[in-house]
Amino acid sequence: MPLIQISQTPGLTDEQKAAVIAEVTRAYAKASGKSESAVWVTVTDIPREAWGVGGVPLSQG
Repeated sequence: MPLIQISQTPGLTDEQKAAVIAEVTRAYAKASGKSESAVWVTVTDIPREAWGVGGVPLSQG
């Protein structure tokens, strides 16, 4: 069972997350030859202050 984990800053609606999950599932299944029903996807919202790019928290940039 493949597990695809997506970490992102908050902002997508539930409907957008559902669309991302569906599209990522389809793309992985097509590329790998796995059944879509075997593909697990998680979407985790992480606050901007918990991300850093170039040594600077996103909440400060």
